[in-house]
Amino acid sequence: MRALDIMTSSVVTATPDMTIHDAAKLFVDHHISGMPVVDANGQVVGIVSQGDLLHRVENGTGHGKHRWWLELLSSSPREQAARYVKEHGHFVRDVMCDNVISIPDDMPLQQIADLMERRHLKRVPVLKDGRLVGIVSRSNLIRALASVEPIIDSGLHDDASLRDAILHEMQGQRWGLAKQGVVVQDGVAHLWGVIESEEEMRAIRVAAEGVPGIRRVESHMVAPSVLPTM
Repeated sequence: MRALDIMTSSVVTATPDMTIHDAAKLFVDHHISGMPVVDANGQVVGIVSQGDLLHRVENGTGHGKHRWWLELLSSSPREQAARYVKEHGHFVRDVMCDNVISIPDDMPLQQIADLMERRHLKRVPVLKDGRLVGIVSRSNLIRALASVEPIIDSGLHDDASLRDAILHEMQGQRWGLAKQGVVVQDGVAHLWGVIESEEEMRAIRVAAEGVPGIRRVESHMVAPSVLPTM
């Protein structure tokens, strides 16, 4: 699947000269947490989110003034000025993030997920020929996951093929077990080996559990012994 397959096409947008109050009403009325900001030409010029309105003087959530020496120690004049604008700005252009990361409508989901994780994004505008055509949020990715039907097990498996499938799943992984560490008897996977972390143990177990036909996983893995210091 690609962005165009999961994106929300009817996008609620703000404009740079929209008031903070009107932007807040859009968040509430449409049950959204963020929206693109578009100019008069329909170009995306920013993103505004609920987080941008978290601290505001109107409802008493602003940081307020600090003692001058605390301000001196805690932040630079530039940071202080930016915080003041966030709390007191009247228009969306004052609080929006203008460093917009967008994606093309044919970007695969794997690349979208990687981008959102790497850049800590909750939503990304989708563009086609430079025009806004949709938006992909984390919830869109979750809906795509929920729409995938689980693999139906045919039930026709022998122990040797199940063992091979487990080894293939772990192939190339630094945490994978050696061949002699995987034994399958009557559909039950027995896993043997020395592991260095709980995370490795979970990964190995998940790899075995994900093979269709495995009825149960029995872990016999152990952590390496640590010699006491003298």
